Amino acid sequence: MVNIRSLDPSASPLDYYGAELRRLREEAGLNQQQLGDIVYCTASLIGQIETAKKVPTREFSERLDAALMTGGLFSRLVGLVLKSQLPTWFQQYAEMEARAAYISTYQAQLVYGLLQTEEYARAVLATGLPDDLEGLVAARMERQRILSREHPPMAWVILDEAALHRPIGGPGVMRNQLAYLLGFRANRWVRIQVLPFAAGEHASLIGAFNSLRFESDPDIVYTEDLIAGHMTANPETVREAALRYAHLQASALSVEDSAELITRVMEEHYGDHSGPDPRAVA
Repeated sequence: MVNIRSLDPSASPLDYYGAELRRLREEAGLNQQQLGDIVYCTASLIGQIETAKKVPTREFSERLDAALMTGGLFSRLVGLVLKSQLPTWFQQYAEMEARAAYISTYQAQLVYGLLQTEEYARAVLATGLPDDLEGLVAARMERQRILSREHPPMAWVILDEAALHRPIGGPGVMRNQLAYLLGFRANRWVRIQVLPFAAGEHASLIGAFNSLRFESDPDIVYTEDLIAGHMTANPETVREAALRYAHLQASALSVEDSAELITRVMEEHYGDHSGPDPRAVA
């Protein structure tokens, strides 16, 4: 039986998306199976999205726009839907990040979210045991779109060497992730440095942080604890973060030497991943 659960379109972006999908599908005289055949998915998926039980992807939205001739409606809506899937405490930061002209970040344990592959992001996000892992993954991939827009922010990323060695998702996922990082060498808007183990004690042993710089608004520093994230435009904090970042840049390898280290770790630690994942169980 087709699920015809009623939705309140004002309840959330996801509910609005589902209500609009049902309305336009019915106006086109299509049932869920017929639309699914057109956009290469199951009737069940159409039903789940129409009842706000499943988060749509950008690719799905683009196919809907073509099938229902909506003039790009769903491609516009999906950005709001995916942003709403981010943790509530993170949504304001994501909005500020998308507006920033310059992003600088030091990451002590993980590859920076804007530079993660989908498989790596899925493995990271799964550690939080979320109710909707795929929705979170889709939201993270959507967040990365700021790096491919016509006028992207300048992103300067310092990764602790530990982030290269921790096998998130297994050897295959890590090899693809490190190869993905190397692909940014041709991107003039992204610069990646590695803080090597040999640097010893450094200016941010306390942990990771991000700094955002804007065309006209005050700079912002962002940090996270176990539960949530915190933003501040306090001038003293911003100045302290800038000083620490300058020391981190001075201690880190050059962009070129960092790429060489990433390549070496990729080949020596993840060069052959044809065998079984050592973490797998029978």
